[in-house]
Amino acid sequence: MDCCRALFFCLCLLTSQGMTAEITSKEILHWMQRMEWPKGRKSPSPDDQVHGLEQRLLNATFHDNTLELSTNTIQSLVFKLGCNFTGLSLSSAAQERAPQARALHAMHFPAALTWDTCAKPARPRELRLICIYFFTTSFFQDNNNSSLLNNLVLGAQLDQRRVNNLREPVNISFWHNQSLEGYTLTCVFWKEGAGKNSWGAWSPEGCRVEQPSPAQVLCHCNHLTYFAVLMQLSPAPVPAELLVPLEYISFVGCSVSVVASLLTVLLHLPARKQGDSIRHIHMNLHFSVLLLNVTFLLSAVLARPSGAACTVLAALLHYALLSCLTWMAIEGFNLYLLLGRVYNIYIHRYVLKLCTLGWGVPAILVLLLLAVKSSVYGPHVIPVSYSQENGTGFQNMSMCWVRSPVVHGVLVMGYGGLTTLFNLMVLAWVLRVLRRLQVQKKVLGSRAFRDTVTVLGLTVLLGTTWALAFFSFSVFLLPQLFLFTIFNSLYGFFLFLWFCFQRYRSEAEAKVGKEALNSSQTVH
Repeated sequence: MDCCRALFFCLCLLTSQGMTAEITSKEILHWMQRMEWPKGRKSPSPDDQVHGLEQRLLNATFHDNTLELSTNTIQSLVFKLGCNFTGLSLSSAAQERAPQARALHAMHFPAALTWDTCAKPARPRELRLICIYFFTTSFFQDNNNSSLLNNLVLGAQLDQRRVNNLREPVNISFWHNQSLEGYTLTCVFWKEGAGKNSWGAWSPEGCRVEQPSPAQVLCHCNHLTYFAVLMQLSPAPVPAELLVPLEYISFVGCSVSVVASLLTVLLHLPARKQGDSIRHIHMNLHFSVLLLNVTFLLSAVLARPSGAACTVLAALLHYALLSCLTWMAIEGFNLYLLLGRVYNIYIHRYVLKLCTLGWGVPAILVLLLLAVKSSVYGPHVIPVSYSQENGTGFQNMSMCWVRSPVVHGVLVMGYGGLTTLFNLMVLAWVLRVLRRLQVQKKVLGSRAFRDTVTVLGLTVLLGTTWALAFFSFSVFLLPQLFLFTIFNSLYGFFLFLWFCFQRYRSEAEAKVGKEALNSSQTVH
């Protein structure tokens, strides 16, 4: 009798488990369908919907080692793993229930996926790997409304654990049939909590990208989360073989400029006079150049942290660049006043007003960006291409800089273009005045000529080298990279040479005047 009762109990248990699995699968499928067509005003937020699906998949009960569910835009897979896991390769081409008419994709999980978990004393009896494929970007909208390759997001999670710093990377492949010329492709993952107005943001940390063929993008990532390929309009990637010399030139040039700018400021201080507005303007320009070079060197070192430190450093670098460009324009404006009014300049609190313009306007612009949308600053991805046997590979390097293409176009290229254009217009006007002085040869012509040549040299340094930034295309790209890097990294050093020349000439003129005065006194 007891045996019959035990047999009946086991039969009921098995039956109830089968019904639970069937109901659970249906509930999960119903949840996925509700995610596609949310009803009512109180529908869950995207993060609640995604996390809800994850929890249902992790707690699903099924008899086989694999559970697969699909709707029109979402596909879910669950795998039971053990500590004897040797790796897993998934391909959309081999999946029967994959949504039709979708771009091909694949994921390969290495054996290292379970190493850290199974190395603990309390080894789990079973691990559960879930994979969720979204064929829509509606659940992962960031603040920049980023474009993703094939509108495809591939996600993976191992139990309730966070999987980071894998010794062997997870490989994710995306195939496509579209032209990607003019786009920078970046392998990214969804970083929760990084978005200001959304539940996350796309980040390239821990991932690198390759293109084994024109139709395939291969991502190597050292963690598990939701992955995608970010598409951004950008110039051609920098060849890897040129990256080392460019970095070396930038480091050496900026370091030399930092030392030169410090020497220039130290030499300026004892020579500064209370009413000498020209020296005040020059010294402010040197300060801005010094700040620009220091922040640029730091941005390359502190690019790996993606938190507040990188955001602050990127904003500071942007501020230093805007200040430097503004003081360049102030130098051109002051030159125009000097020559246009023939040294007869008096503006009430002239230097104070210029300092407000040179330091205040860039500060307002940067603070306004931080207040409205701080995500415009952070790790800026620079694509680097390198040759390999089966095609062209890409690897991303980053620095703390402006991330928004719109802000970069308006407040970097646009701002720099306006200041450079203004200085070049002043330069053209100075050349015209210089030619007129040569023709007229008045009494004051020689002195005015010497002074205009001096400030003309400064205007050339301020205007011409920064104009090279607008030649980064086609056959001009490689020469522009080297010329722009050399001239502008050594910009502080060139200003130091100009200051030394100006000081030497002033001392020589003072010596000649003193000798002339002594000789006239001797005659009398």
